[in-house]
Amino acid sequence: MRLNQVTASARDLAASTTFYETLGLRLIVRADHYVRFECPDADGGEPATFSLHHDPEATGVRQTSVYFEEDDLDATVARLKAAGLTFDSDPVDQRWLWREAWLRDPTGNAVCLYSAPKTRRFPPWRLEELVGREK
Repeated sequence: MRLNQVTASARDLAASTTFYETLGLRLIVRADHYVRFECPDADGGEPATFSLHHDPEATGVRQTSVYFEEDDLDATVARLKAAGLTFDSDPVDQRWLWREAWLRDPTGNAVCLYSAPKTRRFPPWRLEELVGREK
């Protein structure tokens, strides 16, 4: 099983579309109530997709959190700040061995840009029965 699509609610679909395009996602579907993006894939594999569904009542208070991995997190955050995006937190090294920066989309959904080269899937505390069974 492979996760390849996530959909979040958007109160203002146009503003949210612009936000995610600014992050670097590529718009591939546009309708009056829905948009879909391809996420850049640095490994050259089949890109995952991310979509927004228009919901005028959406508030983001249900704590939807979307994570996008970045190879050069600090440069990406600097570029996005220069493009006018506001961050809740600058890149910070976390105890779980990720480097994270947080911001919110126009609906209020939490967006984490992070770097975790190997530790996302292979942290030192990975379940013992899985060690050595997967690449």
